[in-house]
Formats: sequence, structure tokens, C-alpha cells
Amino acid sequence: MKILVVGGGGREHALAWKLAQSPRVREVIVAPGNAGTGLERRMRNAEVAATDIDGLLALAQAEEVALTVVGPEAPLAAGIVDRFQDAGLRCFGPGAAAAELEASKAFSKEFMARHGIASASYAVFDTLEPALIHVGRQGVPIVVKADGLAAGKGVTVATTLAQAEAAVRACFSGRYGKAGARVVIEELVSGEEASYIVIADGDRYLALASSQDHKRLGEADTGPNTGGMGAYSPTPLITPALAERIEQDIIAPALAGLEAEGRRFTGFLYAGLMIDDDGTPRVLEFNVRLGDPESQPILMRLRSDLLDLIEAALEGQLDQVDVTWDQRPCLGIVMAAAGYPDKARTGDPILGLDSLEENPDIKVFHGGTANNLMGDVVTAGGRVLTVCALGKDIAAARGQAVNTANAITFEGAQFRNDIGWHAIIRGLGDLFA
Repeated sequence: MKILVVGGGGREHALAWKLAQSPRVREVIVAPGNAGTGLERRMRNAEVAATDIDGLLALAQAEEVALTVVGPEAPLAAGIVDRFQDAGLRCFGPGAAAAELEASKAFSKEFMARHGIASASYAVFDTLEPALIHVGRQGVPIVVKADGLAAGKGVTVATTLAQAEAAVRACFSGRYGKAGARVVIEELVSGEEASYIVIADGDRYLALASSQDHKRLGEADTGPNTGGMGAYSPTPLITPALAERIEQDIIAPALAGLEAEGRRFTGFLYAGLMIDDDGTPRVLEFNVRLGDPESQPILMRLRSDLLDLIEAALEGQLDQVDVTWDQRPCLGIVMAAAGYPDKARTGDPILGLDSLEENPDIKVFHGGTANNLMGDVVTAGGRVLTVCALGKDIAAARGQAVNTANAITFEGAQFRNDIGWHAIIRGLGDLFA
């Protein structure tokens, strides 16, 4: 069959790469794709933007695509799944009503409060002055979030009142467009972050391997927040007992609550969690798609046929499939462009990709890349590449990934050498979930 993957980042490269491994897949079209997806076997790009739903629908119909898998959140929030289903086409992801769980942080917080899902205390504001007064009363540290989709850049963890007030003003000034027209202000919860992602069919769910993302730009988790500078899977923070608690207290109530509110959820449901010192999980955010960069190491470890899992979810038969994993951990390091996470510089040639030795335990997923007029691979976005490696433990996987990242160069490249440090410092690098 022929499959369409919507999106052009590292997550979409990983999705297309994994789907192309299925013996039932003839070709994967990636729209719009990137320089890396354009080079893969049984894969080609189509110059249709991920937010051009009319164009994507026309592409799927013209190419007689059997299944569309949506990577990013924006087309999901815009109703791509509803449009495709109305046209009689299979499309994997939640409809627009369910996607509001990510598209509006205010809705998400109110939803969690309605359904007893633990999260940080919060307040929502539509105008500037009341938000500034609230910040002054609450004090710092405090978290300021643009309500809508802001590509991972609308969240500020403020440690001074000046930072918090500047973040609130930035939202209402239009820096994030319509996403900042409403602001959510939350208490800062302490602990260690983890990501828990499931495939859901509306009634049932199948847990994917646990993972841990690294949001801060600098090593030792310093510097500004980003869309993610690296991730590894599994995380020893998520023990079997904690996984059971997450599913019982967070995943199951979320799916049941969506169903009860007429927002039946089929797709990838992502819970970004904070685990406190007592082992209690609280939700920082819900996403309605795979994480980026978590999906890259997770899909590197997946041994099951991803197409089988997706089709089982679409057919309401997740209880009839099992999922198997490579028992080795996988770690991914994001190589970001100069200027990221503010204004990323583009157009810089990327050197060293052609000289990498073939190794089944190492994979470089492209994100913000493109080909220039001469056909060279150049930077074309903030998060340029995700260098992933499997290893006997997390420290070994990190060593492989760091060595590979050091062999790739472009002007102003930024990457962290310490991805996975939480697990390594604990001495738990050889403990698998």
C-alpha cells in the first residue's frame, strides 16, 4: 500500500522510516518532508505544506493513498482527520474536538480539573493587567504559557518577577500570534520530567516505551526552553509500578473523559509528566501526537510493525496486538541551528553526513533540513538533526550519539553532550523499562 505522512520534522522522518519497513508498504510519501526523507528508500517528498489540508486531501486522493499518518499538532487542531474521514479516507490522529486537548492549554487545564487528573494549580487571563497583578501576588518561580499552539516556544519558567512580567507582556503583544491572546499562569511544580505516550483507539490504549526529553538549551538543564534538545528511551524513572499508576490515574481518565465529552480520541496521546520526590505523577501538558524528539529513540527501539499497530487502533482492535522492543536503550541528540531557540539561522551547509559509516545501531533523522539549488543539504529550521544511537546501556548509547554528532558540522551548530545525564548520574543506565 501507499502511505502519506504529514509533516517535515524529525518526528515525521522517524515515522516514515519506520512505516517504510513494513512489508505491506510500497511507498511512503512525506508532505512536505525534508532533505533526509527525500533520500530514503521507498520514500519521496511532496511539496504540500502540513497545514494545507485541501492540498493534502487532493494529494492523498490523486496518489490513492491507503492511510495518512499526521505528525504535527497544527493540522490535527485544524481538523485534518475530520476532513479526510468525511472524504472516506483513513487518517490516523484525533479529530479537531479531541485535539483541543493540546491546542488550548486553558481547555486542557479545565479538562483535567473536571476529570480529577493531577496537575499544577493555574489561572487563565484574557487581558494584560489582571495577569500582571496575579503574577505579583503569586510571586516567583512561576510558569507563563501562551494558551494556543506556539511550536514549543510559548512557555516561560520565570525565576524573577521581571521575567514573568516580560513573558506575560510578550504573549499579549502578539509575539506568538493568536496563540498568546489568552495566557495560562501556573505554579512551578518540582521533580523530574518524563514522557508517557500511548496509542489509543478510543476505548483502549497500548503504551509505548517510556522516554525522557531535555527541554533546556544548555547542559545540566540550563538556558531557555526549547522544543527539545534530545531524548532517550526508556527512562528508569518510570518503573513498572509507576507506569501502572500513570495509566490508572492519568491515561485512562483522560480517554474516558474525552469520550464522555463527545471527543473520542484515536491517535497518539502524549502525557508530559513531572514526577515528584514521592513518586507522584502530575501532568505538565497533554499532546495529541508523538513527541519530537522522543519519537526518534522510541521508534528506533520499536520492533513491531508500526503499520499493524496503527491499523489496529483505527479498527478498534488494540487488544488484539502486542508490541515488542529492542531491549537496548536508545538516545537521541538534537543538533540545532545557530540562533535557536530564538531566530534560527538557515542556509548553512551540513557537512559529514555522506562520510558516516553504515551502522544499524545509529540513525540520523533530519528535521530542519533542505536542499539548496546545488543539491547540497543545508539548515532550514531550528532543530536540524536528531542523532540517535542504540547501546548496551544509556551511557554507551550517549557515547555513540556524541561521537556521531561530532562528525557532523555546520556553522554555529549547538548540541548537548549530556543527554541522559539523569539516568547516568543515578547509576541506573542499565535498567530497562
